[in-house]
Amino acid sequence: MYIMENVENSPKITHLSWGSLKVEGIDKPFKDAKLYPGGAREWNWNETGTRHIPGIQPADVQELVEHGSKEVILSKGIYERLQVCPDTLQMLIDKGIPAHVLQTDKAVQLYNELRVKQAIGALIHSTC
Repeated sequence: MYIMENVENSPKITHLSWGSLKVEGIDKPFKDAKLYPGGAREWNWNETGTRHIPGIQPADVQELVEHGSKEVILSKGIYERLQVCPDTLQMLIDKGIPAHVLQTDKAVQLYNELRVKQAIGALIHSTC
């Protein structure tokens, strides 16, 4: 886990290419990333049993919420093969947290726009 001291905003994504995501202030690129106010870390699907189907799990998003995210961006991958489990979206609705489910390039673009305006979290999948 990479935590940036004295940073309220979520870190900027500086580069995206197939299988690689670079984040400002972090030397090592990620394949998939969890980003939230003040930090980022590798998104390891094995921690929560995430697979392309049924998709992003509530536990994946819960960590973003615990880090103070008031809005969440979920990327579906470059070719939009990653789904989002309905329970995940319901959890966010129940917490009153807006969610955007987007193709990865669009997710990164929106994330970088919103990160300086509010407490934003994101799950970014850099391949399929």
